Amino acid sequence: MRCPNCGCLESRVIDSRQNIEGNSIKRRRECMQCQRRFTTFEVIESVQIVVVKKNGSKELFDKSKLLGGMLKACEKRPVNAEALANDIEAELQNSLRHEVTSGDIGEMVMRKLKDADDVAYVRFASVYREFKDIETFIRELNEMRGEDVRDTVIYPEDKE
Repeated sequence: MRCPNCGCLESRVIDSRQNIEGNSIKRRRECMQCQRRFTTFEVIESVQIVVVKKNGSKELFDKSKLLGGMLKACEKRPVNAEALANDIEAELQNSLRHEVTSGDIGEMVMRKLKDADDVAYVRFASVYREFKDIETFIRELNEMRGEDVRDTVIYPEDKE
């Protein structure tokens, strides 16, 4: 870090403090040449993620939109939707991809909810996968249980 007083590149850290959110560090430094003290801040650089929607349009990733959909699915369920949304956001940031499809994000949500709570998963899946009828629900439930979907007879009396 260059000293703002003399321009020297050598300094020593006197004190370091992390901010409350944990995303930056404030450091008190002393120049090795002029002994002047100065403060620096270290901040984690985050990648701006662009979401490519189904229609091809693009918009910046908005965690609040993600959380809104997850909260609806997790309503009255013992699931911490905010923690799951934070995990998804961190996963996206760590992937270092600048663009991600809305479908990829939807699949990430489905994976997290499937591990967290079956009811929240089915609620989200019904909207995300646009279930049209009860048969689609039953097929999804049977897949969750590990049953072969082809062997499922939904309404035996209708087979005649």
